[in-house]
Amino acid sequence: MTDNKLRVAIVGSTGYGGVELIRLLQAHPYIEIASVISSSSSGVPISDGFPHLTNIVAKNLDGVDPAEIAQAADLVFTATPSGVSAKLVPELLAAGLKVIDLSGDFRLKDGAAYEQWYKHPAPSSELLEKAVYGLCEVFGEDVKGVDFISNPGCYPTATLLGLIPAISAGWIDPASLIIDAKSGVSGAGRGTSLMTHFAEINENFKAYKVNKHQHIPEIEQVLSQVSGEPVTVTFTTHLVPMTRGIMSTMYAALKGSYTEEDFIELYREYYKDRRFVRVRDNGVWPATKEVSGSNYCDIGFAVDARTNRLTVISVIDNVVKGAAGQAIQNLNLMMGWEESLGLTFTPVYP
Repeated sequence: MTDNKLRVAIVGSTGYGGVELIRLLQAHPYIEIASVISSSSSGVPISDGFPHLTNIVAKNLDGVDPAEIAQAADLVFTATPSGVSAKLVPELLAAGLKVIDLSGDFRLKDGAAYEQWYKHPAPSSELLEKAVYGLCEVFGEDVKGVDFISNPGCYPTATLLGLIPAISAGWIDPASLIIDAKSGVSGAGRGTSLMTHFAEINENFKAYKVNKHQHIPEIEQVLSQVSGEPVTVTFTTHLVPMTRGIMSTMYAALKGSYTEEDFIELYREYYKDRRFVRVRDNGVWPATKEVSGSNYCDIGFAVDARTNRLTVISVIDNVVKGAAGQAIQNLNLMMGWEESLGLTFTPVYP
């Protein structure tokens, strides 16, 4: 650390997750952004690709060289596509750097499952075991003092935070879970494709990767860990014509007689010391705009006595709580700092 500040580098600074890290870290009192890195645009001012950073981040993009990164920084965020971090992170760790990985390369502990769902060669089993899964509100104690964190995916963050208290309490049947999830187009990244082309997504609403989304095994892995038994889920994702936001609507069979008030009390107790989870009052369900630009996850409930089923609605900003914000939350926990440092943004509304 220099001048009592931790020097950080961001690999993948030209993606939405990377540039959101830059925005949030500008407000962090203990952080110096030492290097912004892009394998495709090194030597170019970052403000060329992101004019909103003009006179805010006056840096040229650096190339991806682990030795040079180690000289400039103490910690690295890797906000890269899947398959890239698996090759880069071992070199960064070997250079003595702390790493928080925002890709999906180290979330799954089973290398064969990773290769099945991500279609890339798996990292070594040693690194998969070493990576601590940083779902802060559930595993926050596990990330304290470590040097390698795997940041959860966006859909899993909204989904797991919405389900874990009920499953931990034994109030719902894990075998009955159906998850209907919707995301804004920023979740697809900055690269262009026919799927996110304006004329294709505007005034449209479509399902994609039905039963094949790479976040399915991540959700099942964590729910199995929490419940103590294998859990499989039906998980369907949809693309919504908005920029930011995820809504996970989850359905489960009740194992007993419970009311909305029971679930509100259960969840507020479970998350009582976790300021970024907000549990709605009875009859009030969250909307994506109510968390936009923030690190909050808002959760609401409905119990159907007729079908004996629970509906959980969980919303996050996919780029913040689903990526950069949670990565900074993990950084704070890793370093033993106040968990909310640099993250106390009020949601942007309207």
